[in-house]
Amino acid sequence: MIRFLHAADFHLDSAFGALPDRQAAERRRESRELLFHLADYVNSHQIDLVLLAGDLFDSASPFRETGEQLSAALGRMEARVFIAPGNHDWYGPGSPWETVDWPENVHVFRENALTAAEVPELGLVVHGAAFTGPDQPESLLAGFTAPADGKIHIGLLHGELDGAEGRYDPLRREEAAASGLAYLALGHVHKRTEPLTLGRTVCAWPGCPEGRGFDELGEKGFYQGTISDDSQVSLTFVPFARHRYEILEVDVTGKDPRAAVEAALPPDTAGDLYRILLTGETGEGGAGAAGLQEALADRFYALEVRDQTRIAEDLWRRAEEDSLRGLFLRELLARREAAEDEAARAEIDLAARFGLAALDHRDLG
Repeated sequence: MIRFLHAADFHLDSAFGALPDRQAAERRRESRELLFHLADYVNSHQIDLVLLAGDLFDSASPFRETGEQLSAALGRMEARVFIAPGNHDWYGPGSPWETVDWPENVHVFRENALTAAEVPELGLVVHGAAFTGPDQPESLLAGFTAPADGKIHIGLLHGELDGAEGRYDPLRREEAAASGLAYLALGHVHKRTEPLTLGRTVCAWPGCPEGRGFDELGEKGFYQGTISDDSQVSLTFVPFARHRYEILEVDVTGKDPRAAVEAALPPDTAGDLYRILLTGETGEGGAGAAGLQEALADRFYALEVRDQTRIAEDLWRRAEEDSLRGLFLRELLARREAAEDEAARAEIDLAARFGLAALDHRDLG
């Protein structure tokens, strides 16, 4: 039985531009440290084979120090390591795949076509290919069938299945089904997918091991698996991220906003990056998002609170008043009733909040 680990899309040297400079630098450092934690995991769990399916770097020209740290971490692994460069870290002149000294246990696929790398001690052949530019419009799996030679054959590619754009190695289901591979280890899709069986081939994307923004939510990690002597594959997802990105919607209608948020939060959020969306109806002063963010900030690695509440309907009844306030509300109410969508109505609600605050000499923050 072969024990393997399948990970992808580390995107080392990502900018983390939405964070303050100090935290962005810390996240980049932590991303590099994660590689050494991964090496410890590989060794403590007696992993035989590590499959890294591309976009290990965020660009084809990362900092040299980052490449050297990746090399050092992979060299610590008591396992054979295989890498298939992707669209961000494509193989080419001057790329770290050429300039960094990679340890003996690491094999980087460098051809823009499937090539085979044998692991005789495991009775295994790994078939992989590299992006050699930022785009790969043709499927790297097209026309491939593994030989029926009694060995276990697995594939390692960066690409997408039935992709909408067709720019990033557009693999096809029928190609995977005809490949004869026991396992097809894939990268590029940052959200983990459940294993998919096409023909006799098990395919999976592990997602990224660490989220980098609010488009990469929830638990992140990698797949750990086994392949039996008769090529049967079993997979388990292993959460491994130090931080998680989460979006939490809280309806504060008729409630104290802080109490509503605290009731909705899980107990341990200290390592997480949260975006809290306050929804429902509130008075003309809104839900106090700025004050809430300040009050709760120390319970998170990073926190952003957005007031997306709408003005309570009874407030608009004051548009009938014979006053400057009434005149202001009547004008906005007419625009609100003519608005074409919810986004436009939300903008008008926000204008009403700030306008009423100005009339009352209040600070909305």
